[in-house]
Amino acid sequence: MAAEAQATAAGGLAGEMEVEAYRRLFPLAFLERHLRESVRPDARRPAEARPTTVALAAVSSAHGSALVRLGDTAMLASIKLEVMSPSGEAPDEGSIAVEFHMPPICSPLVRPGRPAEVAPVISKNLEDILMRSGMLNLKELCLISGKASWLAYLDVYCLNADGSLFDAALISAVAAFTHLEIPLVSVGDDGRVFTVGGNEGKAKYELVNREKRKLTITNVPFSLTCALHKDNVLADPTAEEESIIETSVTIVLDSSDQIVSIQKPGGAVTSMTTIKECISLAKDRRRKLREILMDNVEAMEVDQTD
Repeated sequence: MAAEAQATAAGGLAGEMEVEAYRRLFPLAFLERHLRESVRPDARRPAEARPTTVALAAVSSAHGSALVRLGDTAMLASIKLEVMSPSGEAPDEGSIAVEFHMPPICSPLVRPGRPAEVAPVISKNLEDILMRSGMLNLKELCLISGKASWLAYLDVYCLNADGSLFDAALISAVAAFTHLEIPLVSVGDDGRVFTVGGNEGKAKYELVNREKRKLTITNVPFSLTCALHKDNVLADPTAEEESIIETSVTIVLDSSDQIVSIQKPGGAVTSMTTIKECISLAKDRRRKLREILMDNVEAMEVDQTD
């Protein structure tokens, strides 16, 4: 019996090694074999996104932060506020600066000393979407019209890159701004604006803003990336799927399911029927992501009350 068990175990191990070898040598054929059964190599259905978690207040030293996991993709977003002089064109508005970081630890494809080519692209797209969606009212970042306003530095760090990087980065950015709390500030005798902390500071200084407050978040944008292969639409592709499939499309929708952006970086020509299918999947995904975010916000409010 022991010999039979050992033989069975050895046969199972050999079979697993053969499957893994086939997967590495013929990745496209391996994927297509699964798709013929309407399943993906990680056991998901084509239209199924990976499990998603959001943890607010991930960085205690930041004014707003969030840690997001999208399958094995992990993003950490943090926001630091600094007082600045507003521009002459918008004296009653603050501003935001977005930076997306891909350190070498996030992927074997990122080399030390060589910035990932996709990083500046994601940085620009993130900032464009945050501003174009109307999620933020920059007037809420104004302290003293024409004299002082907040500059919100949003840094998004990719901790592990396993596909759908923009989707995960956008979720983390939205969550960090949802968690953001505007600190108390006062004006010194020299006209300099500085932050005030604690009840002692409240009593000692004349405050510009009487209470810490949250930003009014509206038209929250969420995105869904779909990899397109023949007649298959694969929602939320992994890094492995992205490396095999050349064509993808990213749909960004706001809270009203209005299209904020459709991004298709190259690849084959895509039919309008396929684009509509991607938009339909993005609508379902947006609703699920909103529920996940709101559940975390409510849980944090309960914890703070307790």
